[in-house]
Amino acid sequence: MATDTRYKPSSRSGASHGRPRKRKNPLGVFGAMSHIALVIWAILIIGPILWTFLASFKNNTEIFGDPITLPSSFGWDAWGRAWEKAHIGQYMINTVFVVVCSTAATMLLGSMAAYVLSRYTFPGNRAIYFLFVSGMTFPVFLALVPLFFVVKNLGLIDTHLGVILVYTAYSLPFTVFFLSAFFKTLPTSVAEAAMMDGCSHTRTFFQIMVPMAKPGLVSITIFNILGQWNQYLLPIVLLSGNVEDKWLITQGVANISTNAGYEADWPGMFAALSMTIIPVMIIYIIFQRQIQSGLTSGAVK
Repeated sequence: MATDTRYKPSSRSGASHGRPRKRKNPLGVFGAMSHIALVIWAILIIGPILWTFLASFKNNTEIFGDPITLPSSFGWDAWGRAWEKAHIGQYMINTVFVVVCSTAATMLLGSMAAYVLSRYTFPGNRAIYFLFVSGMTFPVFLALVPLFFVVKNLGLIDTHLGVILVYTAYSLPFTVFFLSAFFKTLPTSVAEAAMMDGCSHTRTFFQIMVPMAKPGLVSITIFNILGQWNQYLLPIVLLSGNVEDKWLITQGVANISTNAGYEADWPGMFAALSMTIIPVMIIYIIFQRQIQSGLTSGAVK
């Protein structure tokens, strides 16, 4: 008896229906949830900033009556009062000077220290590195009193130089920690070729390694600027009320916040807050790509 040996596709196979079976994407749900979480996080961050900016154009009645509505008119009176009467302009100039000087000193000293600790082997290398790293675990609150007396004994209390030195010291641990890991990812062949061509260690660092480490340097520079711009506790300790003309922006905003309850100038306070926020936002928006590339390039390499 003859047997039919022709191939018969199984009815269970997707080929019998003329189309492939669709595979479920297990990451689809998690991807949607992550996008929803990011949207909620963006609203929580952008909402208060936008409300602060709009409140600077309102009057007291609009702020406390119906704070969600838009201002009836967009006038710059509160901004003018905050800039001139509250001396926010002077405080901002002081802050820019202090932050620029302290950030420059931090990046110069921190990059050189991180390069030496990551690329050279010598006795005590690890001890010095861990000493820098331990500075990140030391709370600033514990050092306020001895720090005040150290700066006072140096004759730098109530001076911008004292604030610059303290900012530099407290920014060095994270800078060295971040850049040490970044310098380790850079190829050693380029530095060795430069040394064979007669470059000194200093020239190799500044002309060869620094340009190669530009993404990491830009990232840590922005982080230092943001941290030092928003610093409040250290200026309060190092710059007393007797030198109001040397105050920084955070001290000025705090002073406006204290006086706003007595003078009923809440729009002026929100205008001062907006002046504090806008420069930082502009810096971050401009260097956003450099920050992201600096944070990821070390992992990619």
